[in-house]
Amino acid sequence: MINSVLAKIFSEIAIYLEMQNIPFKPQAYENAATAIESLTENIEDIYKKGERVAIEKIPGIGKHIAEKIIEYLKTGKIKDYQNLKKKIPVDIGELILIEGIGPKAVKAFWEHLKIKNVEDLEKAASLGKIRNLPGFGQKTEKNILEGIKFLKRSKGRFLLADILPKAREIEKKLKPLKEVEQISVAGSVRRKKETIGDVDFLITTKKEKSIKKIIKFFCSLPGVVKIWGKGPTKSSVRMEEGFDVDLRIVNKKSFGSALQYFTGSKEHNIQARTLAIERGLKLNEYGVFKGKKMIAGWHEPGIYKALGIPFIGPELRENRGEIEAAQKNNLPRLITVDDIKGDLHTHCNWNGGKDSIENMAKEAINMGYEYLGIADHTKFLRIENGLDEKQLEKRNKEIDKINKKISKKGKSFIILKGCETNILDKGKVDIDDKALAKLDYVIAGVHSRFKISKKEMTERIVRAMENPHIDIISHPTGRLLKKREEYQIDFAKILEVAKKTRTILEINAWPERLDLNDTNIKKAKEAGVKMIINTDAHQKDQLYFMEYGISQARRGWAEKKDIINTNSSKELMSFFK
Repeated sequence: MINSVLAKIFSEIAIYLEMQNIPFKPQAYENAATAIESLTENIEDIYKKGERVAIEKIPGIGKHIAEKIIEYLKTGKIKDYQNLKKKIPVDIGELILIEGIGPKAVKAFWEHLKIKNVEDLEKAASLGKIRNLPGFGQKTEKNILEGIKFLKRSKGRFLLADILPKAREIEKKLKPLKEVEQISVAGSVRRKKETIGDVDFLITTKKEKSIKKIIKFFCSLPGVVKIWGKGPTKSSVRMEEGFDVDLRIVNKKSFGSALQYFTGSKEHNIQARTLAIERGLKLNEYGVFKGKKMIAGWHEPGIYKALGIPFIGPELRENRGEIEAAQKNNLPRLITVDDIKGDLHTHCNWNGGKDSIENMAKEAINMGYEYLGIADHTKFLRIENGLDEKQLEKRNKEIDKINKKISKKGKSFIILKGCETNILDKGKVDIDDKALAKLDYVIAGVHSRFKISKKEMTERIVRAMENPHIDIISHPTGRLLKKREEYQIDFAKILEVAKKTRTILEINAWPERLDLNDTNIKKAKEAGVKMIINTDAHQKDQLYFMEYGISQARRGWAEKKDIINTNSSKELMSFFK
């Protein structure tokens, strides 16, 4: 968990330095933040194994930043970071969560209005002070106030991708304890919700006297900064990243019912209890009872069996018709990670990405994929160094060379040539149709002017889908979790046209997107519109974001047949023709 803390510190240092117009260094710190965030091993363990040499071997970490990492590991702080915060005492981490706010804006707020935090910014914007700053205006001020409202609504929530690895790390520490008999994460983490409030763990132990040892160990875990409660069977702590973790010790004979109770949404549990009553039973966190006799509760599947229905997977427990479907024996056979044959939305170092095409392909091969699609940004997106027609042609030739190299090694794997083109104002895209025709597939997405009317945005996307070269619409509603709301579209109309034009809608697995959301995935499935789960990876490690896209698809009731990248490359290419 120390990885995410260090990554946050370096990311903020980058912003502080950028605010001071210091060249080169901000990018070095941002690269370091990305490198640390992507590590699969705790950086503290890396240092223990190989000290300074091991830290400097991490890609993206130079000698200077390695010193800062070691300083933090030894002292729990970085002096330069503390000095920067004293020099510019603003809450950077919170301010940049507001859509459209970057280092330059934070600098302007501080220099002109001494704005330190979101509260100060909201007050200044409400009084009309932002519009008078150089480079700002009334519209920007209005957008800032809307962004603050959105931020407040999502406050206290954490991205699934930020919490799930940490929950697994905690479980990994608790599970080997000899006093622990059974352990499971519960709550919204187990349901794989896109954002998480807190983490719940359930544990059973063989001996009652072991409970104190377990709770003591739990409260002394690395990263615990506050103990909220330390009761006889329950303890609650705050982790250094700001989220809370609750631990409950439950009776072994009630483990299944407790897991069911603490996993399901409130609405799902009400429906389950109602079904129990209809069958003359009583259901609670301690078991299923017929009169005074406990008839189920030891194991979670037995709960649903006692209710006369098949087991309902955790991701479905949101009271969206899952109990009715179970009663009709009509639950979906949810998609799994093993069903995925490839990823078509990835970026390489030709534009926006960190790794070469070949290195991205090697990682995809290691994951057991049959294909990988390289979908670099096109020319309108200058911030990502979007490719023009000639650059796309050169990149395609490189893909051809690498495919020949892979083929000579006897591997049945192919790199597919794609792009992520930009849907412009009137639904046109920013690359010539002749260039698009040479690609294996084309992704199109909205990357600008998000605040136009619902009618305009719908027509814009519809026109793009009607282009015969466009195969996939990327992140179809444009949201960024905790940062930006969906843009307004007539989703029913989008589904209607997607079905007609055989356009595929993307489930973007990037942790801040998870777009489509689960509700829209279910609507697309019911409309018979095909979807694809892509990672939007900008480096090879991010190919593993696929897990989050799968979780989102499962929450939307998606099955293997609904997702086109469960097909072989041959089947996929015939779909695009």
